[in-house]
This record gives sequence, C-alpha cells and structure tokens, in this order.
Amino acid sequence: MKRVLVTGGAGFIGSHLCERLLNEGNDVICLDNYFTGAKTNIAHLLDNPYFELVRHDVTAPYFAEVDEIYNMACPASPVHYQYNPIKTIKTSVMGAINMLGLAKRVKARILQASTSEVYGDPEIHPQTEDYWGNVNPIGIRSCYDEGKRCAETLFMDYHNQNNVDIKIIRIFNTYGPNMNPDDGRVVSNFIVQALQNEDITIFGDGSQTRSFQYVDDLIEGISRMMKTQHGFTGPVNIGNPNEFTILELAQNVIELTNSKSKIINLPLPQDDPTQRQPNISLAKKELNNWEPKVQLQEGLLKTISYFDTLLKNQK
Repeated sequence: MKRVLVTGGAGFIGSHLCERLLNEGNDVICLDNYFTGAKTNIAHLLDNPYFELVRHDVTAPYFAEVDEIYNMACPASPVHYQYNPIKTIKTSVMGAINMLGLAKRVKARILQASTSEVYGDPEIHPQTEDYWGNVNPIGIRSCYDEGKRCAETLFMDYHNQNNVDIKIIRIFNTYGPNMNPDDGRVVSNFIVQALQNEDITIFGDGSQTRSFQYVDDLIEGISRMMKTQHGFTGPVNIGNPNEFTILELAQNVIELTNSKSKIINLPLPQDDPTQRQPNISLAKKELNNWEPKVQLQEGLLKTISYFDTLLKNQK
C-alpha cells in the first residue's frame, strides 16, 4: 500500500484519480481548497478508511509522509482561471514549488498535470512534445498557459538540480462525469444548453478543432505514466488524436440529447487556439501502447447521462 497525495483531488480529474488509486489499494490524501473542486465529487469515497480529505490551498506549504504526489491543483477552464488570474498563476507556480519541495524532502515520486495549453495557438499540427509552442505571455489566457509552462520548468529544474523523481504529462481536452456545469468548457456548455433546450453558443464560425478525450482514458494514461522507469520524465501528451470541429461537436450533442436547441455564433475570444490535436506516438511508445479507447459518441452519452441527473437533482 502506497501513501499517495492528490492535490486538486476533489476536482473533475482529481476525483476520478482518487477513486482509481483507492481501487488499486492505496492510502490516499485528497487536498483541495474547493475553488473549482466540489465535495460532491468525492463524497462517495469518504467512508473508505484509506481516504483522507484535507481542505488546503497548495499556494501554502503542506507536510505529509507520502510515496507519490499527483499535482492536479489548478483551475483549468477559461471561465475559472480568468476569474482570478493572479490566483491561477500562483496556484501553478507556488503550488509546484511547494509540492516539489515536499517531494524532495520525503523522496516521493511526483507527477505534474500540465496541459496542451503550453502549445498556445500552435503553428505545427498535430503537436509533438518537442514543440515549444506559440503562446502570448500577456494575453487573457496567459495566467494559465504561462503558469503551466513555468511549472514544467520548475519540475525539470528540481529534477536536474536535486534529482527529484518527476513525471510530466500534457493533458488535452478532457470531458466526462464530475465536470462543473458552469465551467464554460465547450463539452459541458453544449450538453447543459442542449438538455435545457437553450441556444448552443459557438464562438467564431465553429471551424476551430479540438480533440476530445474521455476522462477514463486520461486516468489510465496518468496511471501508466506514474509507473514508468526512473529517469523518464516526459513531458508526454495524453489526449485523443481524433479531431473534430466545434460545430461537429455541437451537432453531435444536439442529436444525442434529442434537443430543440438552435446553434448561434458569438465572437471568438482572444488567443483561442484554432487547432488542437495531440501526437501520441511517445505515449504509445513509453506507456505500454497506451491509446484512448472511448470514442466520442460513447463518452458523450455517459457525460450527458451525468449532467441530466445533475440538472434534475438541482430542480
């Protein structure tokens, strides 16, 4: 049994990770300040004697004897990370420093949940891990993009200078149960709007592309990355290379929900990437032939079911 710390453990991805780690027989500490996470995401785990929930902000140091750390804490949707941009970059940078300091002290292996946003609005397609990105350092998304880029730098420096055992993954657009209905992400937005028969809002003409990954595939990739040999640091892209336009996604959601929603177009936000698609050759090579198993329609149906239940319970 390993003692494992998950920062942001009550969040969308963190909650799924906590469940997976418990199912594998680990002793799990879930750290969250509930800025975007929710107790409801992990309420069903509270009766497990090997699950510990701690309200804590990673911008402050935290001390515990642990074997592994998954650093998942950070608002990840534009609505949330732009709400308090200074807090967002503090979470990425100071959170990384605090968790790396802990890993160094207790000799724990630590994984950083980075993001495809480090590539910015990419000029190469699909994106490979050796691409340095095309990021605006002073735009409205910079607090997240540059915060995550800086966190990757800190991870590599702690590894090179102090021999901390690090792993870095870059997460591409992920969706599934436990998403926040108000997070402003395209999948949750479209599903909630469709279930309520409201207009579906597309920014721009809908021709921009995204590659949507179901959360179970991501958790499998994270698990495999943490188990890779010592010295393999990444970064590794974890995403689904099947690319769809935003308009295709909207049409899919309308069809699967039997919605009466109409599609309306709004202006494109600043620095919104036009293309986003991972090259996952490195993940296949280093993570035991990892690749996504859940295709878009199957994943959307599961996510629609989750949101349908959630919305009915809120009435």
